Amino acid sequence: MNLSNGWFQRFNFEGSDLKEVDFSNSDLTRANLTNANLRSANLRRADLTRADLTRADLTRADLRCANLTGANLRSANLYRAILIDANLIDADLYCAFLTSADLRTADLTGADLTNAILYHANLTGANLSSADLRADLRCANLTDAVYNEATVFDDDFDPIKAGMIKI
Repeated sequence: MNLSNGWFQRFNFEGSDLKEVDFSNSDLTRANLTNANLRSANLRRADLTRADLTRADLTRADLRCANLTGANLRSANLYRAILIDANLIDADLYCAFLTSADLRTADLTGADLTNAILYHANLTGANLSSADLRADLRCANLTDAVYNEATVFDDDFDPIKAGMIKI
């Protein structure tokens, strides 16, 4: 289904089956997508500012250059999702499943990744300033990802050893 370039501000899609829907360039600001099936959906350049994606299934979704500022992605499934250049500033990714997700050069400034699973996620060049990274970072690629003094890590995690850059 092609819903690209649509205007869906504050729409209620809770629990909807939106598998493979094309929402590219659409405005989904503050939309309710709780428990929605967005598997393989095209959300490229979509505006999901403050959208509620709690427990949404975004497996293999294309979120390149999407704006997810302040979005609620608590317990969302982002397995193999493409989030290259996505804006995730202040996003809530508590307990999100990001295994094998591609977050290259994504902006995660101030994001809450507490208890998120980033196993084999690619965070090369991502901005993790002021983010809470008390998460499963096993085998995550953090090469050239940036952090600052306000970034929170597990006590046993060494960002320098992981290839990160302090700014």
